[in-house]
This record gives sequence, C-alpha cells and structure tokens, in this order.
Amino acid sequence: MSNSVLKDKAKPLGHYPHLKRVGDFLYISGTSSRRPDNTHVGAAQDADGNWHLDIKAQTKAVLETIDSYLQTVDASLADVIDITSFLVDMKDFPGYNEVYGTFFNHETGPTRTTVAVHQLPHPNIVIEIKAVAYKPL
Repeated sequence: MSNSVLKDKAKPLGHYPHLKRVGDFLYISGTSSRRPDNTHVGAAQDADGNWHLDIKAQTKAVLETIDSYLQTVDASLADVIDITSFLVDMKDFPGYNEVYGTFFNHETGPTRTTVAVHQLPHPNIVIEIKAVAYKPL
C-alpha cells in the first residue's frame, strides 16, 4: 500500500492520502482531532453556545490517530522520526507539550518543530500534526 485513505477515519478535506509510503519512509498528512462524523475531540459547546477547546484532549486524539494510521502498515509511533506541530495559540504549548511527553521520550523520540499558525481548517481545531516515520520494508 503506497497511499492510504482510511475509511474508518475522518476523510481528508482535499485530494490527498492519510499516509504515503515512499521506500522505507512513511509520510502522515496533517492530522487533527476531527472524527469521521466531522465533530472534534476536545471541543465542547456549553448551554450558552460557547465553545471550550481542550489542547490536551486534542493532542492525545491526534497522536492516537497518527498511531492508528501507522498501524495499518505494521508501524507505530516508535517508528516516527520527525514531527511538525501547528498550534493556533502558543498559550496552548504547555498542555500540548505535557501530553506529547506521554507519547515520546525526549532522548529517543522524534525530532520536532512546533509553529504557531493563524488558523486551521475548522475553528474547533487548535492543533494539527504531520509526521514522518521510518519503517524498512
């Protein structure tokens, strides 16, 4: 399988795969906390109509989804060599970093770049992550 759009996951918002293998490298497209029904993990609306966005819940959901993509090709987060994270608000960095640290060790985990962005494809998304993994065939 060189390209993969997974039927049990949220469909990409454009014409691209969730995962693409190129030789021994696996590229994971930018992933958010969006569910297949287009709702978002870590986004709850209160009785007054205000949205509460939880960076910790979204970070956990994103990393778990990336892991599930990798598992479709017999890989896992342990094979990830590089991550790029996009945060809408750098005030969320401590919560994101806390959850990230439960998935990766600072000595053996992937390299990482975290950048602030003006917005992501939906106002309830506060984080998106793309990843590169190395898994020899």
